[in-house]
Amino acid sequence: MVTEEEVEAIGRTLVDTMQPLKARFRALFTLRNVGGCAAIDWISRAFGDESALLKHELAYCLGQMQDEHAIPCLVRVLQDTSQEPMVRHEAGEALGAIGNPQVLDVLRCYSEDPVIEVAETCQLAVKRLEWLQKNKEAPSAGPYLSVDPAPPDEEKDVAKLRETLLDESRPLFDRYRAMFALRNVGGEAAALALADGLVCGSALFRHEIGFVLGQMQQEACVPQLTAALESMAENPMVRHECAEALGSIAKVSCLETLRAFAQDGERVVRESCEVALDMYDYANGPEFQYADGLSKLQASG
Repeated sequence: MVTEEEVEAIGRTLVDTMQPLKARFRALFTLRNVGGCAAIDWISRAFGDESALLKHELAYCLGQMQDEHAIPCLVRVLQDTSQEPMVRHEAGEALGAIGNPQVLDVLRCYSEDPVIEVAETCQLAVKRLEWLQKNKEAPSAGPYLSVDPAPPDEEKDVAKLRETLLDESRPLFDRYRAMFALRNVGGEAAALALADGLVCGSALFRHEIGFVLGQMQQEACVPQLTAALESMAENPMVRHECAEALGSIAKVSCLETLRAFAQDGERVVRESCEVALDMYDYANGPEFQYADGLSKLQASG
Protein backbone atom coordinates (compact mmCIF):
# COMPACT_ATOMS: atom_id res chain seq x y z
CA MET A 1 0.00 0.00 0.00
CA VAL A 2 1.38 3.40 -1.00
CA THR A 3 1.14 6.00 1.77
CA GLU A 4 0.02 9.63 1.38
CA GLU A 5 3.53 10.69 2.35
CA GLU A 6 5.03 8.59 -0.43
CA VAL A 7 2.63 10.04 -3.02
CA GLU A 8 3.51 13.54 -1.79
CA ALA A 9 7.25 12.87 -2.04
CA ILE A 10 6.91 11.58 -5.61
CA GLY A 11 4.64 14.52 -6.46
CA ARG A 12 7.25 16.94 -5.16
CA THR A 13 9.82 15.41 -7.49
CA LEU A 14 7.41 15.86 -10.41
CA VAL A 15 6.81 19.56 -9.77
CA ASP A 16 10.43 20.38 -8.87
CA THR A 17 11.87 22.30 -11.82
CA MET A 18 15.39 21.81 -10.43
CA GLN A 19 15.13 18.04 -10.95
CA PRO A 20 16.39 16.55 -14.24
CA LEU A 21 13.56 16.05 -16.72
CA LYS A 22 14.16 12.28 -16.81
CA ALA A 23 13.63 12.09 -13.03
CA ARG A 24 10.41 14.09 -13.31
CA PHE A 25 9.17 11.76 -16.09
CA ARG A 26 9.85 8.72 -13.93
CA ALA A 27 7.97 10.39 -11.05
CA LEU A 28 5.04 11.10 -13.38
CA PHE A 29 4.76 7.52 -14.56
CA THR A 30 5.05 6.31 -10.96
CA LEU A 31 2.08 8.51 -10.01
CA ARG A 32 0.16 7.19 -13.00
CA ASN A 33 0.73 3.63 -11.80
CA VAL A 34 -0.21 4.50 -8.19
CA GLY A 35 -3.47 6.19 -9.24
CA GLY A 36 -6.05 7.87 -7.03
CA CYS A 37 -7.12 11.46 -6.39
CA ALA A 38 -3.91 12.54 -4.64
CA ALA A 39 -1.76 11.35 -7.57
CA ILE A 40 -4.08 13.13 -10.03
CA ASP A 41 -3.89 16.34 -8.00
CA TRP A 42 -0.07 16.29 -8.06
CA ILE A 43 -0.04 15.65 -11.80
CA SER A 44 -2.53 18.48 -12.32
CA ARG A 45 -0.31 20.91 -10.40
CA ALA A 46 2.47 20.57 -12.98
CA PHE A 47 0.52 22.15 -15.87
CA GLY A 48 2.11 25.50 -15.01
CA ASP A 49 5.51 24.16 -16.10
CA GLU A 50 7.48 25.66 -18.98
CA SER A 51 8.11 22.29 -20.66
CA ALA A 52 5.48 21.53 -23.31
CA LEU A 53 6.80 17.98 -23.44
CA LEU A 54 6.22 17.40 -19.73
CA LYS A 55 2.74 18.95 -19.85
CA HIS A 56 1.87 16.79 -22.88
CA GLU A 57 2.86 13.70 -20.90
CA LEU A 58 0.87 14.89 -17.86
CA ALA A 59 -2.28 15.00 -19.99
CA TYR A 60 -1.47 11.64 -21.57
CA CYS A 61 -1.11 10.00 -18.15
CA LEU A 62 -4.36 11.53 -16.86
CA GLY A 63 -6.17 10.05 -19.85
CA GLN A 64 -4.60 6.62 -19.40
CA MET A 65 -5.63 6.59 -15.73
CA GLN A 66 -9.30 6.91 -16.83
CA ASP A 67 -10.30 8.55 -13.56
CA GLU A 68 -13.09 11.14 -13.80
CA HIS A 69 -11.42 13.19 -11.03
CA ALA A 70 -9.09 14.48 -13.78
CA ILE A 71 -11.87 15.84 -16.03
CA PRO A 72 -12.07 19.42 -14.65
CA CYS A 73 -8.31 19.89 -14.96
CA LEU A 74 -8.21 18.50 -18.50
CA VAL A 75 -11.11 20.71 -19.60
CA ARG A 76 -9.25 23.77 -18.25
CA VAL A 77 -6.10 22.80 -20.15
CA LEU A 78 -8.04 22.22 -23.38
CA GLN A 79 -9.72 25.63 -23.03
CA ASP A 80 -6.48 27.47 -22.19
CA THR A 81 -5.23 28.95 -25.47
CA SER A 82 -1.99 30.02 -23.77
CA GLN A 83 -1.03 26.34 -23.56
CA GLU A 84 0.95 24.90 -26.47
CA PRO A 85 -1.11 23.10 -29.18
CA MET A 86 0.46 19.73 -28.35
CA VAL A 87 -0.60 20.13 -24.70
CA ARG A 88 -4.18 21.14 -25.55
CA HIS A 89 -4.37 18.30 -28.08
CA GLU A 90 -3.32 15.77 -25.46
CA ALA A 91 -5.89 17.14 -23.00
CA GLY A 92 -8.61 16.65 -25.62
CA GLU A 93 -7.43 13.12 -26.32
CA ALA A 94 -7.33 12.36 -22.59
CA LEU A 95 -10.94 13.49 -22.19
CA GLY A 96 -11.89 11.01 -24.91
CA ALA A 97 -9.83 8.28 -23.21
CA ILE A 98 -11.59 8.72 -19.85
CA GLY A 99 -14.79 7.88 -21.69
CA ASN A 100 -17.40 9.94 -19.85
CA PRO A 101 -19.99 11.36 -22.31
CA GLN A 102 -20.48 14.45 -20.08
CA VAL A 103 -17.54 16.05 -21.95
CA LEU A 104 -19.11 15.62 -25.40
CA ASP A 105 -20.33 19.23 -25.57
CA VAL A 106 -16.90 20.61 -24.70
CA LEU A 107 -15.23 18.32 -27.24
CA ARG A 108 -17.74 19.27 -29.95
CA CYS A 109 -17.05 22.93 -29.25
CA TYR A 110 -13.29 22.49 -29.65
CA SER A 111 -13.74 20.33 -32.75
CA GLU A 112 -13.93 23.72 -34.47
CA ASP A 113 -10.77 25.08 -32.84
CA PRO A 114 -8.57 27.19 -35.14
CA VAL A 115 -5.57 25.05 -34.13
CA ILE A 116 -5.91 22.07 -36.47
CA GLU A 117 -4.22 19.56 -34.13
CA VAL A 118 -6.67 20.47 -31.37
CA ALA A 119 -9.68 20.38 -33.70
CA GLU A 120 -8.79 16.98 -35.19
CA THR A 121 -8.10 15.52 -31.74
CA CYS A 122 -11.46 16.66 -30.41
CA GLN A 123 -13.23 15.30 -33.52
CA LEU A 124 -11.60 11.91 -32.87
CA ALA A 125 -12.50 12.05 -29.17
CA VAL A 126 -16.16 12.75 -30.06
CA LYS A 127 -16.14 9.78 -32.45
CA ARG A 128 -14.62 7.55 -29.76
CA LEU A 129 -17.24 8.54 -27.18
CA GLU A 130 -20.05 8.06 -29.72
CA TRP A 131 -18.60 4.64 -30.60
CA LEU A 132 -18.54 3.71 -26.89
CA GLN A 133 -22.17 4.78 -26.47
CA LYS A 134 -23.20 2.74 -29.49
CA ASN A 135 -21.20 -0.36 -28.60
CA LYS A 136 -21.86 -0.25 -24.84
CA GLU A 137 -18.42 -1.56 -23.93
CA ALA A 138 -14.86 -0.38 -24.29
CA PRO A 139 -12.68 -2.09 -26.88
CA SER A 140 -10.43 -4.80 -25.47
CA ALA A 141 -7.08 -3.47 -24.28
CA GLY A 142 -5.17 -5.51 -26.87
CA PRO A 143 -1.52 -6.44 -26.44
CA TYR A 144 -0.35 -2.95 -25.39
CA LEU A 145 -2.73 -2.14 -22.51
CA SER A 146 -3.12 1.46 -23.68
CA VAL A 147 -6.34 3.44 -24.00
CA ASP A 148 -6.29 4.45 -27.67
CA PRO A 149 -8.04 7.37 -29.41
CA ALA A 150 -9.92 4.92 -31.65
CA PRO A 151 -10.87 1.24 -31.34
CA PRO A 152 -8.95 -1.11 -33.65
CA ASP A 153 -10.58 -2.10 -36.93
CA GLU A 154 -11.81 -5.69 -37.04
CA GLU A 155 -9.89 -6.28 -40.30
CA LYS A 156 -6.67 -8.28 -39.87
CA ASP A 157 -5.25 -8.24 -43.41
CA VAL A 158 -2.15 -6.01 -43.46
CA ALA A 159 -2.53 -4.94 -47.11
CA LYS A 160 -6.18 -3.92 -46.64
CA LEU A 161 -5.42 -2.09 -43.42
CA ARG A 162 -2.50 -0.28 -45.07
CA GLU A 163 -4.80 0.84 -47.88
CA THR A 164 -7.26 2.33 -45.37
CA LEU A 165 -4.47 3.89 -43.32
CA LEU A 166 -2.98 5.77 -46.26
CA ASP A 167 -6.26 6.77 -47.96
CA GLU A 168 -6.56 10.48 -47.21
CA SER A 169 -10.11 10.55 -48.56
CA ARG A 170 -11.25 8.32 -45.67
CA PRO A 171 -12.43 9.78 -42.34
CA LEU A 172 -9.57 10.23 -39.88
CA PHE A 173 -11.34 7.98 -37.35
CA ASP A 174 -11.35 5.08 -39.86
CA ARG A 175 -7.66 5.60 -40.60
CA TYR A 176 -6.90 5.58 -36.86
CA ARG A 177 -8.87 2.34 -36.50
CA ALA A 178 -6.69 0.83 -39.23
CA MET A 179 -3.59 2.18 -37.46
CA PHE A 180 -4.39 0.44 -34.18
CA ALA A 181 -5.43 -2.75 -35.94
CA LEU A 182 -2.04 -2.86 -37.70
CA ARG A 183 -0.30 -2.31 -34.38
CA ASN A 184 -2.25 -5.16 -32.80
CA VAL A 185 -1.53 -7.50 -35.74
CA GLY A 186 2.13 -6.84 -35.02
CA GLY A 187 5.25 -7.98 -36.81
CA GLU A 188 7.58 -6.33 -39.29
CA ALA A 189 5.16 -6.14 -42.23
CA ALA A 190 2.54 -4.32 -40.16
CA ALA A 191 5.16 -1.97 -38.72
CA LEU A 192 6.51 -1.11 -42.17
CA ALA A 193 2.96 -0.45 -43.40
CA LEU A 194 2.51 1.96 -40.49
CA ALA A 195 5.86 3.61 -41.19
CA ASP A 196 4.57 4.54 -44.66
CA GLY A 197 2.15 6.82 -42.80
CA LEU A 198 5.02 9.02 -41.60
CA VAL A 199 5.01 10.80 -44.96
CA CYS A 200 1.28 11.46 -45.38
CA GLY A 201 -1.71 12.95 -43.64
CA SER A 202 -1.83 15.67 -41.02
CA ALA A 203 0.78 16.32 -38.34
CA LEU A 204 -1.60 14.79 -35.79
CA PHE A 205 -1.83 11.60 -37.86
CA ARG A 206 1.95 11.38 -38.34
CA HIS A 207 2.59 11.97 -34.64
CA GLU A 208 0.25 9.09 -33.74
CA ILE A 209 2.11 6.86 -36.21
CA GLY A 210 5.33 7.69 -34.35
CA PHE A 211 3.71 6.80 -31.02
CA VAL A 212 2.41 3.46 -32.30
CA LEU A 213 5.79 2.54 -33.81
CA GLY A 214 7.32 3.20 -30.41
CA GLN A 215 4.86 0.77 -28.86
CA MET A 216 5.71 -1.90 -31.45
CA GLN A 217 9.49 -1.54 -30.95
CA GLN A 218 10.32 -2.90 -34.42
CA GLU A 219 13.88 -2.08 -35.40
CA ALA A 220 12.91 -2.29 -39.09
CA CYS A 221 11.27 1.15 -38.71
CA VAL A 222 14.36 2.93 -37.36
CA PRO A 223 15.26 4.48 -40.78
CA GLN A 224 11.79 6.02 -41.23
CA LEU A 225 11.65 7.31 -37.65
CA THR A 226 15.16 8.72 -37.97
CA ALA A 227 14.27 10.49 -41.22
CA ALA A 228 11.24 12.14 -39.58
CA LEU A 229 13.27 13.23 -36.55
CA GLU A 230 16.02 14.64 -38.77
CA SER A 231 13.59 16.64 -40.95
CA MET A 232 13.64 20.29 -39.85
CA ALA A 233 10.56 20.85 -42.03
CA GLU A 234 8.56 18.36 -39.96
CA ASN A 235 6.19 19.51 -37.20
CA PRO A 236 7.99 19.39 -33.81
CA MET A 237 5.09 17.34 -32.42
CA VAL A 238 5.92 14.61 -34.95
CA ARG A 239 9.68 14.85 -34.44
CA HIS A 240 9.28 14.55 -30.67
CA GLU A 241 7.14 11.41 -30.98
CA CYS A 242 9.65 9.82 -33.37
CA ALA A 243 12.46 10.57 -30.91
CA GLU A 244 10.59 8.85 -28.10
CA ALA A 245 9.85 5.90 -30.40
CA LEU A 246 13.58 5.51 -31.06
CA GLY A 247 14.12 5.51 -27.30
CA SER A 248 11.52 2.75 -26.91
CA ILE A 249 13.08 0.63 -29.67
CA ALA A 250 16.36 1.13 -27.78
CA LYS A 251 18.76 -0.44 -30.28
CA VAL A 252 22.29 0.73 -31.01
CA SER A 253 21.00 1.96 -34.39
CA CYS A 254 18.96 4.60 -32.50
CA LEU A 255 21.66 5.88 -30.20
CA GLU A 256 23.72 8.14 -32.47
CA THR A 257 20.65 9.98 -33.76
CA LEU A 258 19.24 10.56 -30.28
CA ARG A 259 22.57 11.90 -29.02
CA ALA A 260 22.84 14.24 -32.02
CA PHE A 261 19.34 15.68 -31.61
CA ALA A 262 19.65 16.07 -27.84
CA GLN A 263 21.11 19.46 -28.85
CA ASP A 264 18.27 20.34 -31.27
CA GLY A 265 17.10 23.95 -31.52
CA GLU A 266 13.48 22.91 -30.82
CA ARG A 267 13.03 22.49 -27.08
CA VAL A 268 10.41 19.74 -27.32
CA VAL A 269 12.68 17.71 -29.64
CA ARG A 270 15.73 18.29 -27.45
CA GLU A 271 13.86 17.21 -24.31
CA SER A 272 12.32 14.20 -26.07
CA CYS A 273 15.80 12.99 -26.98
CA GLU A 274 16.89 13.44 -23.35
CA VAL A 275 13.97 11.32 -22.16
CA ALA A 276 14.51 8.81 -24.99
CA LEU A 277 18.15 8.37 -24.00
CA ASP A 278 17.01 7.61 -20.44
CA MET A 279 14.56 5.03 -21.86
CA TYR A 280 17.44 3.56 -23.90
CA ASP A 281 19.58 3.29 -20.76
CA TYR A 282 16.71 1.64 -18.88
CA ALA A 283 16.05 -0.88 -21.68
CA ASN A 284 19.72 -1.80 -21.93
CA GLY A 285 20.54 -1.73 -18.22
CA PRO A 286 19.80 -3.77 -15.08
CA GLU A 287 16.92 -1.66 -13.74
CA PHE A 288 13.75 -3.59 -12.93
CA GLN A 289 11.26 -0.84 -13.82
CA TYR A 290 11.15 2.53 -15.56
CA ALA A 291 8.53 4.08 -13.24
CA ASP A 292 10.87 3.74 -10.28
CA GLY A 293 9.87 6.72 -8.13
CA LEU A 294 8.43 4.50 -5.38
CA SER A 295 11.29 2.01 -5.24
CA LYS A 296 13.87 4.82 -5.13
CA LEU A 297 11.93 6.53 -2.36
CA GLN A 298 11.70 3.34 -0.31
CA ALA A 299 15.38 2.56 -0.87
CA SER A 300 16.39 6.03 0.36
CA GLY A 301 14.18 5.68 3.42
